[in-house]
Amino acid sequence: MSDQPRVEIRDECLRPAIYWSQPTGAEVQEVLRRAGFTGRLGADYLDLADKSGRQIRKWISGETRIPYAAWALLCYAADLGTIWKIDTDEMRRFRRAHPAEKKNLRRDGPEDDLVGHDEPVA
Repeated sequence: MSDQPRVEIRDECLRPAIYWSQPTGAEVQEVLRRAGFTGRLGADYLDLADKSGRQIRKWISGETRIPYAAWALLCYAADLGTIWKIDTDEMRRFRRAHPAEKKNLRRDGPEDDLVGHDEPVA
């Protein structure tokens, strides 16, 4: 086991995408460590085009932001759970309460995927 101190992963980084906050480079590095990945192994696991680990290093350095899907898969590999799971009713309530916080939604965004579950989306 490594003598490196563990970095706490903030709760807001371990949420479904709608509620998610971008992790810091230290948090990305910690999740890789907990998963037992080097940069190259992480790149292989995520099937990144560049298998050298360069993209992973960019995420750690803060040069680029880690996409949610990549973060969620790394969290899963690190036994932090399936952070992408969400209750659809909870998501509806959040979107109605915080319309300005909708992130990067196309015109027919994720709320349209919920139509027909139990109530129409306005």
